[in-house]
Amino acid sequence: KTLQQHLMQEVRYDLKEVGEIIRQLLDGMGHAHSQGVVHRDIKLSNILVNSDGRIKISDFGIARIETSSLTIIGDVLGTPHYMAPEQFFGGDVDALADLYSIGVIAYELLTGQKPFRGNSATVMQKVLNERPRDPTRMNPRLSPLMDRVLHKALAKRREERFASAQEFSDA
Repeated sequence: KTLQQHLMQEVRYDLKEVGEIIRQLLDGMGHAHSQGVVHRDIKLSNILVNSDGRIKISDFGIARIETSSLTIIGDVLGTPHYMAPEQFFGGDVDALADLYSIGVIAYELLTGQKPFRGNSATVMQKVLNERPRDPTRMNPRLSPLMDRVLHKALAKRREERFASAQEFSDA
């Protein structure tokens, strides 16, 4: 089943399980990035969870290989709730956009809410202009350090985000 299906069935993960899901996701995307592949549409419905808790990343349908010139600049591809700010402009998207999407998933798993809610236009405006609420305000069991980690993952400016999946995982 997808991670989205699990959450729709009201499955809740404890902090350790969320950490393991995000670690596996970062490991998988870190490997894809090392091979020059950028997914560009990481979201709950593209993460499969095996019966033993291992995850698989699916739907590389809009992925881009860094050496490919098949993507036309100006195309906006992705799912708004999980898109990095730069994706809304239709410019060149790299691994840092995938890391932003993983930050959205981590935020959602840890708080029970997406960082930004509303229709596509509202979400786009918020992604581009607002800082999400501190995760500790919605889940007091979280350490204040998690606020820093997730705000870094969800930074508006690419250069303020984690530089790699490994750096994000280590944090």
